[in-house]
Amino acid sequence: MNNERRTNRRVPLNLPARYDGLSGMHEARIEDISMGGCFVNTQSQLEVGEAVVIEIKLSSKWIQLHGEVTASQPGIGFGVIFSLRNERDIRSLELVLRSQT
Repeated sequence: MNNERRTNRRVPLNLPARYDGLSGMHEARIEDISMGGCFVNTQSQLEVGEAVVIEIKLSSKWIQLHGEVTASQPGIGFGVIFSLRNERDIRSLELVLRSQT
């Protein structure tokens, strides 16, 4: 039986990132990403439902995306579903995905 809930193909990667949540700005790494969300590797713990702003570093440029924490694994990281607010957000995410293919 397949319990996969994702509808978008995940792209594995390892990019520097930072995120801003209720506890402030933290350094992290993005482990995988899709048009729907990503997994953020970090030691910090976030709560499911918490709003976050994630910045992903591509070369010398930071790509900013908004989302909500959907899963949290203390000491490992957290999963995020993106809140793509406008066409600019979609283009930014597509840029990250294209950089990995």
